[in-house]
Amino acid sequence: MKSLLRKRVLLIVVLVLLCLLLMLTLYAYETATVADIVDGDTLIVEFNNKKETINLIGIDAPESVMNRKAEIDSRMTGESLITITSKGIDAKRFVERIVNKGDTVFITFDVLMKDQEGKLQGYVYLSDGRLLNEEIIRAGYAKAIISPPNVKFKDRFIDAYKEARQFRRGLWKP
Repeated sequence: MKSLLRKRVLLIVVLVLLCLLLMLTLYAYETATVADIVDGDTLIVEFNNKKETINLIGIDAPESVMNRKAEIDSRMTGESLITITSKGIDAKRFVERIVNKGDTVFITFDVLMKDQEGKLQGYVYLSDGRLLNEEIIRAGYAKAIISPPNVKFKDRFIDAYKEARQFRRGLWKP
């Protein structure tokens, strides 16, 4: 009887350890240093001894410069290019208020680590543990976007987006 109990306890301990190991690999963080803030959803970081552009997964901030995407957004929303880019500048300024050049951040990835252009795609955590992607959406400076297969935090991002719209934050101010 004691032998059977020991085996069950050992089995449970092994299963718990395997679960913990799996969780650590799913939520493994990589350290990076912020080199620049490009706009409201893109950073340049020092990562693995080289500068990399990282697009923040699950968010879409307005463009801060007039470019092709700003033109597309203008056509889709009916807003002028000047309105689009001024909102983009506001989004970039918000990001610059909560993360600075030289700050250490922690990156975790989802299913796809890079996009078709070779840019990193990730979730960026600030040193205080806040998820930058979510903070930008919650403050109302970006929309939540769902881009399978990178959907690890889609529910959190959608909730943050709804909250920003409800309380008219950032871009949603009247």
